[in-house]
Amino acid sequence: MSLYIDKTTYLEYLQCPKNTWLKLHKPELHELFKLSGFEKNLSMNGKIVELCAEKLFPKGVKAAGYKQDPLVGTQKHIALKTSVLFQPTFTFEQFLIRCDILAWDKKAGLYDFYEIKATNSLEENSRQIDHIADASFQAVILKKTGLPLGKIFLVHLNKDYVRDDELEIEKLFLIEDITEKVLAREAQTQKEMRQAREDLFQKQENELVCKCIYCGRSSQCTTFKYSHPEVPEYSVHDLTRIGLSRQKLAGLVDRGIFKLDDIPENFELSAIQKNQIIAHKSQKPLIDITAIKEELKSLDYPLYFLDYETYAPAIPMFKGFRPYQQIPFQFSLHKALDSSSETDNYEYLHEDKSDPSLMIIKELHSLIGSTGSVIVWNQSFEKKINVELAERNPQYKDFLEDINNRIYDLMDIFKAQFYVHPGFAGRTSIKKVLPVLAPELSYLELEIQEGATASQKWYDMVFGATLPFEKEKILNDLVTYCGMDTYAMYAIWKFLVSSAGRLNNPLDGSHQGGK
Repeated sequence: MSLYIDKTTYLEYLQCPKNTWLKLHKPELHELFKLSGFEKNLSMNGKIVELCAEKLFPKGVKAAGYKQDPLVGTQKHIALKTSVLFQPTFTFEQFLIRCDILAWDKKAGLYDFYEIKATNSLEENSRQIDHIADASFQAVILKKTGLPLGKIFLVHLNKDYVRDDELEIEKLFLIEDITEKVLAREAQTQKEMRQAREDLFQKQENELVCKCIYCGRSSQCTTFKYSHPEVPEYSVHDLTRIGLSRQKLAGLVDRGIFKLDDIPENFELSAIQKNQIIAHKSQKPLIDITAIKEELKSLDYPLYFLDYETYAPAIPMFKGFRPYQQIPFQFSLHKALDSSSETDNYEYLHEDKSDPSLMIIKELHSLIGSTGSVIVWNQSFEKKINVELAERNPQYKDFLEDINNRIYDLMDIFKAQFYVHPGFAGRTSIKKVLPVLAPELSYLELEIQEGATASQKWYDMVFGATLPFEKEKILNDLVTYCGMDTYAMYAIWKFLVSSAGRLNNPLDGSHQGGK
C-alpha cells in the first residue's frame, strides 16, 4: 500500500475501515472500486470548482512548480512566507495532505486555511459533518508540522447565485469561518487518525469488521459482498426504506436473519414492506386490477410519454442558471393516439455550445397538442424542469404550466402498491419494473445505461475534445438511451392496459396492506 494515509483514505476509513483496508491491500478487488458515472461527475465538478475558487485569490501561486517535488516546493514558499499558496503539500508521520489554499495573514503572523467544497450549502447534514472531519484532519497535520495556523474557512457555492452574461466569482462563492467547529473536533480526529494508522497498516484483515451490515443496500460499501458472504443477493437489506429504520434492520441482523423468508410473522413492518415479503414468498404478483383500471381511465388521449436528459454543472454555464441547476439538453417523446395504436417517436438533442432551453421548448411546443395526458416516470423531476424552463422563458409559461397540469406519473401505480411483483425487489424504478413486465426490452444492451453517463457523454460531445466519429457515436447512443426511457414507459403502459383487459376480477392475487 501507499506509504501515506491521505485525506480521501481517512474519510473512506471513517465510512468503513475494512472496505478501506481492502482497497489498499487487495488489488485483485480493484474492479469493485471503479467510479460510477455519478461519482465521475462529482469528481470533475470538484476540480472545476476548485480552479474557479482559486480566482478569489489572484495573487496565489502553485506550491510546486513544473516537475518540482511538491513537498520541497511547499517548504520553500513557507520559508518565504508567500502570500497565497495553492495545493501546498505536507506530511507528518504516515499522513499526507494537499491543502486547497493557504493565505498568509501578515498582521497575525499566521496562515489561514481555506478548504474548497463543490457543495451548495452548509446545512447540518452528513455532508457538512464530512467537511468538518476533512478540514480537521488537515488542520491536525498542519499543526503537527509546525505551521503557524490561523483561521479555517470553508469555501462553497452560493446556491442563490444566478448567472448573468458573465460569471461573477465573488458572488458565486460564499466563505464560512469553521474554525470553532474544526477545533471542537480535534481530539476526536486525532483519536481516529491513530486508529486508522493502526488498522490500515496491519497486514491481516481478520480483526477489521465491515459495519455496513447495519446499512440499507444503497449505503453499503463496495466490498460488502466480499465481507459478508452470508448475506444473500436479495436480503433484508433490500426491504423498502429499511435504511431509514436502522433499529428495525439491526433487530433482524442481530438475530442472524438475512433472508426475507426467515422474517418472523410478528416482526413489525410497514404495509409496503409486508407486501414485498408476501410477493416474494408466494412468487406471485399482487395486483389491484380495479385500482389500475381507474388510474388508466383517468388518462386522456393522445398520450405523450416524455423524458428529459439533463446536465447539472457546479459552475453555471449559461445566463439564468444557478449552481447545479439542471440544463435540459435532450428529450424523447413517444405518442399514442389510443389504447390499441402503435407509438410514434420524436426526439430532440441539442448539439450547440449554447443554452438548449428555448430550442427544447419550441420543439415540445410543435409536438405536444392542447389535449392529452403527458406520461412521465417520477413527475417531480420533469415538473421541476418545466417550471425552471418557464422562469427563464416566461413567454412560454402558459404552455409549460399546461404540460405540468396534464402530467401523470406512471410510477404512481407501483408506488401505490397497485402492482407488486417479486421481481421488483421492493423497488419502483423503471429499470426494475421494465425487465419484469417487458422482458424483451433491456437497458443492459445499451452503450449508455443510466442518466449520469448520459450527462457526461453530452458534455464530452459538445464541449470536449472529441473527434467527429466519436461525436457521432455519442449522439446515436444518447438518442437510443433517451428513446428507451420513453418507449419503456409506453411498453409498461401497454402491459397494464392488456392486463386490465384480461383480468376482470377486482383483485388478482392475495393483495394486502396499505396503498
